[in-house]
Amino acid sequence: MDSETAIRAGQGTEPAAELLREHIAGTAGLSPRIVPSGTITLALDPRLTGMGEEGYSLIVSRQAVVLRAARNPGLLHGIQSLRQLLMTSGGSHIPCVDISDRPRFAWRGAMIDVARHFMPVDFLRKFVDLLALHKLNVLHLHLTDDQGWRMPVRRYPALTETGAWRPESMIGPAGSTRFDGTPHGGAYTRRELEDLVRYASDRGITIMPEIEMPGHARAALAAYPELGNFPDRELGVWTGWGVSDAIFGVQESTLDFCREVLAEVMEIFPSPRIHIGGDECPIVEWERSPVARQRIAAEGLAGASELRGWFLGQISRFLVRHGRQPVCWDDGDHSGSLPAEATVMAWRDAEHGLAAAQRGHQVVMTPWRSTYLDYPQAAHGEPPGQPTGIVTLEDVYRQEILPSTWDSELSGAVLGTQGQVWTEFAATAEAVEYLAFPRLCALAENAWSGQWPDFADRLAQHESRLKELGVNYRPSLRYDRT
Repeated sequence: MDSETAIRAGQGTEPAAELLREHIAGTAGLSPRIVPSGTITLALDPRLTGMGEEGYSLIVSRQAVVLRAARNPGLLHGIQSLRQLLMTSGGSHIPCVDISDRPRFAWRGAMIDVARHFMPVDFLRKFVDLLALHKLNVLHLHLTDDQGWRMPVRRYPALTETGAWRPESMIGPAGSTRFDGTPHGGAYTRRELEDLVRYASDRGITIMPEIEMPGHARAALAAYPELGNFPDRELGVWTGWGVSDAIFGVQESTLDFCREVLAEVMEIFPSPRIHIGGDECPIVEWERSPVARQRIAAEGLAGASELRGWFLGQISRFLVRHGRQPVCWDDGDHSGSLPAEATVMAWRDAEHGLAAAQRGHQVVMTPWRSTYLDYPQAAHGEPPGQPTGIVTLEDVYRQEILPSTWDSELSGAVLGTQGQVWTEFAATAEAVEYLAFPRLCALAENAWSGQWPDFADRLAQHESRLKELGVNYRPSLRYDRT
């Protein structure tokens, strides 16, 4: 490519052409014009039905580049392939190739927990770019938890004025008695979130928000104690890790609060799916609450243990009525009270994913032993992380996304997989990158095309791209390949 190189943008491809210009400028230092007769052609061709929603065809000859797809997501993935080829060849040359490609799974994602440690929006944009480079298509934003609430809600300003800040943070794993003495917090503006959604959409990525309920709610209760089981109690935003016993109450006013928050979430995030958490919900407060006992009697429930399913069922049906699909972690589905439209994230193991599929739910495979990237990457020489195991690069790459023991009908319920970056042990953007890469590279390849024997060799080459982009990745040479 040189100063005469130009892009021919077919009908409907103009935004994708602008993104390609941006990547060429960043890699080759050129700014190709968009003209009717360029040597790089982008085309949407609905006759390419065999390529599906995200497939593409890329042909690079000595004379021209032709990138075609049936739909815009496929076109954007093809642009990322061009971007990778440009980065490998030094920026001004594209090797001749003939590629027809499409993904194995529709859901290929990554979650960032911005509740435990707030991450600046500039970093989230960089992370979006990195997800796009790896053809991942979902960014799951964990926006609320015991330790912080990051999204503004018009009628409830204290959620971010109070709930977004804690006086200090625990040092070490849950149960530690050490704290850093440093205040921590932050919240996004509505404008920042809306701009981030558009930025991600332009790169083929859907942002799915998560608002935790009925547990992991202490930051909200610090702002509005009346939402809890003991309205006269004053709580602070939690400074520890692990799971707080403070959970939402089951009074109608608390359900109304959750619905109003989610109504505003739906205004900001057009994602077809909205995550409502549902995991790790202690019931000790419900067992002591007169209001909870009244609710149990009124709904004919067997006891406090059934209130979580009832609560999530109420909220899920609200989302369904508004044209959205609820998403829960798998322990939120234990009572079978979710509507069929709900998607379940199987974080404990594949067997819990199987149980959800048997109940008629779609499933995203997120087992902690192969997708929880807050665990150390080796037994020694790593930054502090969760103390109960390690998750190696090979663990991520060898995940059996579609268990071979499932029959074809249940297998059809599996949407895909995603990696989780919880941030108890990642207080900075650099720490998040170190946890995510290259393990997200492994997850991305497994989800897109399956397992290939030369992955380690190709990853070694790919690391030059990560380095060029200023990513604080963990070099693969540090992995024990035995």
